Amino acid sequence: MSISAVERRRMPQRRDARERRARLLVAARCEFAARGVDASLEAIARDAGVAIGTLYRHFPTRLDLLLAALEPRLQEFAEGSAKALQIDDPWDGFVAYLENLLRVQAGDRGFNDFLSRRFPGSAETELIHDRMCHEIEDVLTRAQEAGAARPDITQADIVNLIWSNGRMIDATSTTAPDAWRRHLYLMLDAYRAERAHPLPEPPMTDQQLYDAMVRLSTAK
Repeated sequence: MSISAVERRRMPQRRDARERRARLLVAARCEFAARGVDASLEAIARDAGVAIGTLYRHFPTRLDLLLAALEPRLQEFAEGSAKALQIDDPWDGFVAYLENLLRVQAGDRGFNDFLSRRFPGSAETELIHDRMCHEIEDVLTRAQEAGAARPDITQADIVNLIWSNGRMIDATSTTAPDAWRRHLYLMLDAYRAERAHPLPEPPMTDQQLYDAMVRLSTAK
């Protein structure tokens, strides 16, 4: 079967479009990793050598570009999480899950921002966040039922750890890039059942936590 003249003309265009999209993703990964989810789309287009209109033709919204750019990080996180969830010892699985989560967070400011926020207008991001929340609940509940983790820890406390780790990463990424591990292991000691003491404040409710994460995504 021969290729028509029209099809021959379209093939280079499709190849050019793929190349422009690939350049946009490379530029977006660099910008989001360095500057977070609010990185300049104009700078991304400029770094990719395309017009801003070309960026929007490939990625109509910032979230479309962000999700495409974060795909390798999300895959890296998912693979590490799957290994942690398979660990037999409940406490070791809890530790491995959090270490994997914070390790990937430390390597990418865009992923850091993505973890910390909610984007309620996007069904795809809501699905990803819901899956992460279920995983956190699973590893935490398992450690609590085994008597290893204190029973009053909630998912909100883990998100608080993500938030505090994010600020630490911003402060130390160029001077002490592994400082987050010390903070994590100090917190893990605080999470142990045998270290539990009464807390002066109840945990945030699920709705309070969700609203706080949405607020982070809209605050400027």
